[in-house]
Amino acid sequence: MRHDAAQNLGRDPLYTAEQRARRDASRWTLVQGLLAPAQFLVFLVSLALVLRFLLTGAGYEAATLSILVKTGFLYLIMITGAIWEKIVFGQYLFAPAFFWEDVFSFGVIALHTAYVWVLFKGGFGAQIEMSIALAAYTAYVINAGQFLRKLRMARRDMEGLA
Repeated sequence: MRHDAAQNLGRDPLYTAEQRARRDASRWTLVQGLLAPAQFLVFLVSLALVLRFLLTGAGYEAATLSILVKTGFLYLIMITGAIWEKIVFGQYLFAPAFFWEDVFSFGVIALHTAYVWVLFKGGFGAQIEMSIALAAYTAYVINAGQFLRKLRMARRDMEGLA
């Protein structure tokens, strides 16, 4: 059943009352709320290091390490996000409310994983490695925007209930 705020927007609410209660009661909601901005901060630092390397040729090791840390954060947030989704929606991934965000997340993961593979396989060169990292980061920014949009939708739904 749609509530008024979502109905006024021409869509179903993001969460049912039961899902919202599970979301609010889950410790994984806090984990996601802490990991997302931490990952974004790591991304910003890493992006600066990658761009510095591409522009000056200096700092390859720092840029590489930062990409690996960013990739680790991505894997961590994906695993904990899947647990959160299971608790809130009853399935680990691809719940209807976050289907397209999850689909795009796999593209982001694929690009980050491609970077790691290229790095450890060797022989591709720093420019190729950093280009893959930038592609991964571009996809990450788009995906983060998708999740921020859903956060805003959830807040609008709550305002409509108040």
